[in-house]
Amino acid sequence: MKCDRSNWNNGRANWNKDCLLLYGVTDRAWTGQQSLLEQVESALQGGATCIQLREKDLEEEAFLAEAVALKALCQRYSVPFIVNDNVEVAIKSGANGIHVGQEDLEAARVRQIMGEEVILGVSVKTVEQALLAQSMGADYLGVGAVFPTATKADAEGISRETLKAICQAVSIPVVAIGGIDSENMGTLASTGIAGVALVSAIFKGEDIEGRCRSLRLLAEKTVGEGMAL
Repeated sequence: MKCDRSNWNNGRANWNKDCLLLYGVTDRAWTGQQSLLEQVESALQGGATCIQLREKDLEEEAFLAEAVALKALCQRYSVPFIVNDNVEVAIKSGANGIHVGQEDLEAARVRQIMGEEVILGVSVKTVEQALLAQSMGADYLGVGAVFPTATKADAEGISRETLKAICQAVSIPVVAIGGIDSENMGTLASTGIAGVALVSAIFKGEDIEGRCRSLRLLAEKTVGEGMAL
């Protein structure tokens, strides 16, 4: 099954690992001539397969308004829309999913609040955290930072070996995140990842659509070069 514009709809039952292939995570630090909404649409036109709205400093009312607008946009492109951390905004905006970290609300509690129809992603750094998140109902895992990243300067690095071990330990899909770009993405081949989550590699600079087209081809090659052995 492929996660593309022709066969994905809003139900969790129809979500699959292919939705993680090119996972765009927003960062308003890169907004300039385009608004965040315009940037995301350019990414969707270029082939992004999932969008996560990440806002750490925006006031709740503005966060919700932004989430509602992005949910409608992603729905037009038949791409899952995920909210980072904020359960209330995820519920009120009708987001398809929510992604939480180790410092956020526990995954089991998020699943209880959000229900069974919502995609649940959890950030992990170890095999132990990965297995626990899976047992608590996570649909996918975000593992990183796999490379140094300015987005989270204090993020603890994850080795290729740890990434591969996590992929081997769980039965749910894994997306790599942190400092990934067109220059280093290929080194993640054969780790077992289902996709890559990108921030600046997508949203920094101009021609987001064109950059996404190139990144999607590279992601397809990276993911397609075999599962973890």
